[in-house]
Amino acid sequence: MSAPVPGHWRSVLPHLDTPMPPDLTPPGTGRGGVQVNLPMELVRQSVQQREYWPIPAEVATAYARYRPTPLWRATGFERAIGARVPVYVKYEGGNISGSHKLNTALAQAHYYKKAGIKELVTGTGAGQWGTAMAAACALFGLDCRVFMVDSSLRRKPYRGVLMRMLGARVHSSPSGLTEVAARHRTGTGNSLSLAIGEAVEYAATHEGAAFCIGSGETYSILHQSVIGMEARSQLAALGAEVDAVVGCVGAGSNFGGIALPFHAEARAGGAPAPLLVAAESATAPKLTRGVYAYDKTDATGSGPLEAMYTIGSDYPIPDAHSAGLRFHGAAKLISALRHTGDLAATAVGQPDALAAGRLLTTHETVLPAPESGHALAAAARLATSGTPDGDTVLSARRGVLVCVSGHGYLDLGAYEQLLEGALEDEAPADAALLAAVSGLAPVRPAVPAGAGWPR
Repeated sequence: MSAPVPGHWRSVLPHLDTPMPPDLTPPGTGRGGVQVNLPMELVRQSVQQREYWPIPAEVATAYARYRPTPLWRATGFERAIGARVPVYVKYEGGNISGSHKLNTALAQAHYYKKAGIKELVTGTGAGQWGTAMAAACALFGLDCRVFMVDSSLRRKPYRGVLMRMLGARVHSSPSGLTEVAARHRTGTGNSLSLAIGEAVEYAATHEGAAFCIGSGETYSILHQSVIGMEARSQLAALGAEVDAVVGCVGAGSNFGGIALPFHAEARAGGAPAPLLVAAESATAPKLTRGVYAYDKTDATGSGPLEAMYTIGSDYPIPDAHSAGLRFHGAAKLISALRHTGDLAATAVGQPDALAAGRLLTTHETVLPAPESGHALAAAARLATSGTPDGDTVLSARRGVLVCVSGHGYLDLGAYEQLLEGALEDEAPADAALLAAVSGLAPVRPAVPAGAGWPR
């Protein structure tokens, strides 16, 4: 089902019950706040109480190459799971990056180019964000450098090939290029936090370079709002209603993109919002088993501490095929909405996620990324027996909308393990999680603006 490409992004910031807690300066660093190489338009998009932001013409032209993205009622998937209610799929895998990540990559490349930056440097887990950034840089005439989680790059070498085809320089993380990698080399080949930390350090020490991030920042979630805005129009064209919206969560950009426009629409009209369900990996269960505390966003700890649901930035997350979800914390915007009860969360193990992905493949002929399989598994539960969120069981009564955030054509090794019965889960032990967050400062109910390190 087609729909017009939105001319604006829609922000949820005017509809928060309480302001997000401010970022804090880590003790003893003397650093924090906005980095000088972050374009001011991205800063404004992160803090201003403005609901609609015009999409620049150059970005809109690039969007028109692959947007609007498809939405359909997944009747084959419904039959396979025995659904009680309709399930609608919004598919973001049809662009060169294979995921929703291109929506913000194009916007960021535009703003950084206007700010005079020559090279963008980033870290990536599964490689979708790295590919998106490489494509956006190629389109806008910027150099690109990507640090990719070592275990993911070894498992999916063609992600690296595609990035290099687009002109990017690709490094396996931990690399030999940064001090942070030298300090954290042992046992960190699965760490997205380290890959991001390497990118932060490299950008800070090279003239004309800037670090960019694809998922956790408020402005990147804003850029993803095109997903939910399109979906709302497409559902209306079908005469369809849903009372549950689902997306997988690494830090939160595709979930925010599909879900938060529905929240903003409901708040603006004084109506109840649909149930918003964040599906996370059981190997990195920040929203279901983490704490709401101030934590680092990367392994360097050089930036401000952010209020997030976290399992600890130094927690050694087990290797899993949910690479894009293998991040220790949720975005501060997503975390704030979780804290106020505006969204629910459920954890999904990788066997269940990949099994759900296989069902979509066989019954809808769409191969989803393993990350998206987590959202599909949660959607299947909502449409049948219900899915847990703590002591509550969540169910849909009218319909479920699920974001399939990317394709799985470079993840066939994961599906091969599913077919061979070789998939396992390694969920964190309670004691390990407790140890990883024991030194973090909890977010208090009210934090005054400009406050320092909580005491």
